[in-house]
Amino acid sequence: MASTFRDQLNILSGLTSERTWNATRVWSSYMTSRMSGKVSHKGFPISISIEPTTSCNLRCPECPSGLRSFTRPTGMLKDDLFKNVIDQLSSTLSYLTFYFQGEPYLNPKFLEMVQYASGKGIYTATSTNAHYLDEENARKTIASGLDRLIISIDGTEQETYQSYRVGGKLEKVIEGTKNILRLRKEMKSRTPHVVFQFLVVRPNEHQVPEVYALANELGVDRVALKTAQIYDYKNGSDLIPTLDKYSRYRHEANGLFSIKNELLNHCWKMWHSCVITWDGKVVPCCFDKDAHHIMGDLSNQSFEEIWKGEAYNEFRASLLRSRSEIEMCKNCTEGTKVWA
Repeated sequence: MASTFRDQLNILSGLTSERTWNATRVWSSYMTSRMSGKVSHKGFPISISIEPTTSCNLRCPECPSGLRSFTRPTGMLKDDLFKNVIDQLSSTLSYLTFYFQGEPYLNPKFLEMVQYASGKGIYTATSTNAHYLDEENARKTIASGLDRLIISIDGTEQETYQSYRVGGKLEKVIEGTKNILRLRKEMKSRTPHVVFQFLVVRPNEHQVPEVYALANELGVDRVALKTAQIYDYKNGSDLIPTLDKYSRYRHEANGLFSIKNELLNHCWKMWHSCVITWDGKVVPCCFDKDAHHIMGDLSNQSFEEIWKGEAYNEFRASLLRSRSEIEMCKNCTEGTKVWA
């Protein structure tokens, strides 16, 4: 509880007057758009996600990185592109997530990028499978100023863990977690805030109580349960939990599955955030994993030109007209609390 409060204070500590005013403008324009049904957009993103790499050491099902199924190019985020983005947005940007697809620690410049963003007072977070948190990387992670470290741990024993994290070793995850927590204490650092993220699927749903117990034993700051996105969900999947509260999908009387979320014609993400791929493409959100909806290219456009451009505003307008007609939105839970 105390660690969560400190983390919230850490987020608030970065809210300069300029960032606060930007957030106010973004929120007010979003609410105006919802009420009027017409696009009004002011300000710049409050948060963004940027992709260090599409490479990954694991082969998780339902993951384009794991399945090696991308149709877009694969590669590593370059330092100069990253710094260019941060320099354009740092005065108004509050929250930066170093993740889209892939394993961030595979990019050799990853922690240098974290340090650059942290140096500008931006709250930084990443998500990792924790297979690269050896002594050296754990120490560098803490020194980088990373504010939040989300560790994917989808099982409390090896057999269960590897049923989804194919090719992974649970012992590496636990070892890496211990390294971070021990060195955080030794280095007298309050960061990173360490989160165990547990993707609830049918093979591991019985271990939900156990992951809380493991987190408590290790001293992890928080456990976050996450529902699994299933691409071909209509006919069911061995990954869909049997416990309804852990599933994004509802089993209908006709035997088929449907998503629980009601596709309302608005989306906060389209106003306050975006995703930047490793090669500088700007896409609307994390559901566009193969970058089908490219709003612009930072290799030849400024961020402002893209964010306030015709293509982006037309996409926002199409969402306000009929979100259900946008394919990637059909499997989205944005704006709805699916389970407690």
